[in-house]
Amino acid sequence: MLSTVQAKLLIVDDLPENLLALEALIKREDRQVFKALSADEALSLLLEHEFAMAILDVQMPGMNGFELAELMRGTEKTKNIPIVFVSAAGRELNYAFKGYESGAVDFLHKPLDIHAVKSKVNVFVDLYRQSKAMKLQVEELERSRREQELLLTRLQATQAELEQAVRMRDDFMSIVAHEVRTPLNGLILETQLRKMHLARDNAAAFTLDKMHAMVDRDERQIQSLIRLIEDMLDVSRIRTGKLSIRPARFDLAQLVRNLVQNFAPQVAAAESSMQLQADSAVEGNWDEFRIEQVITNLLTNALRYGAKSPVEVRVYSEHGEARVEVRDHGIGISEENQKRIFQQFERVSASHVAAGLGLGLFISEQIVAAHGGTIEVESQIGEGALFRVCLPLEACE
Repeated sequence: MLSTVQAKLLIVDDLPENLLALEALIKREDRQVFKALSADEALSLLLEHEFAMAILDVQMPGMNGFELAELMRGTEKTKNIPIVFVSAAGRELNYAFKGYESGAVDFLHKPLDIHAVKSKVNVFVDLYRQSKAMKLQVEELERSRREQELLLTRLQATQAELEQAVRMRDDFMSIVAHEVRTPLNGLILETQLRKMHLARDNAAAFTLDKMHAMVDRDERQIQSLIRLIEDMLDVSRIRTGKLSIRPARFDLAQLVRNLVQNFAPQVAAAESSMQLQADSAVEGNWDEFRIEQVITNLLTNALRYGAKSPVEVRVYSEHGEARVEVRDHGIGISEENQKRIFQQFERVSASHVAAGLGLGLFISEQIVAAHGGTIEVESQIGEGALFRVCLPLEACE
């Protein structure tokens, strides 16, 4: 690893022959030698490259080696570069002491000792490579630390998601158990009651009118169970991308008219009323069964949360879209809950416990989205809610 680190060396001397001689002495394949004939030229190279060491001649015209060293020590980029001075001046001038004061790590006198020069250069190049290797290791450790922190954050987020999924599963199973138990209890009670009448040979309990009422009650309980099962199957289809959409041309306004008429018993049971405003015809290519499923869910919710107030239904076309609006004047939905109601298993209720699995709006939004449309809500607490379904009038792919 150390041998792969390219070491750059700087030699500064005002005599070209000295530069060539020193370069020949210290140059190797794993080193790159830069030469400068003046301090100014050296400064340009120092600002451009990162050097393992610098060998400076003391006596140069203009800025001498000592002044260049002081400039290097005062600059952040170059202050840690080891400096070795060379000089042909006599020892009596005490240049070595001044060189150490300028921040040099060594001082060599000319003529240079070949072995001493090579040895000192080798030492400083090895130190530079060790420093670079250590710096790379520190950077690698820091990168590894950041990756571990990121991994830990992701693991914590995954753990939180898993915990949330477990809570949702538990809540869902609790809701399913409650919702399934209600129609089953009705069927069980009806069966036990009939067995009791049969055991007592009570033929009066099985008159034609009473049989019709029994069948109606059984049918309502069975339909409730079917709706619960279909909701769970739809969620499974959505998750696996197998929710089928089979578009065919039909009149959306007529579909809603039929639904409003069929809802008469539910409207009466809710002690409410339902008003329809529809254009003469709003035709498009959609999956009639699935769109009916969406509108049925919206009408059911409007009666459930409408607090016995009138429900207003409107069908019209605008901006290249077919639109269905269902408005109630009941308890309303807070801004916070408006962001949640289209999620799985979310049920927003006031003082009473809402029926169902909390899947209706989630499934409805997925169905509408599969048609290339949108479903949105406008509401304030205590002022009811308006749900708007927008479907493209162009053919659904």
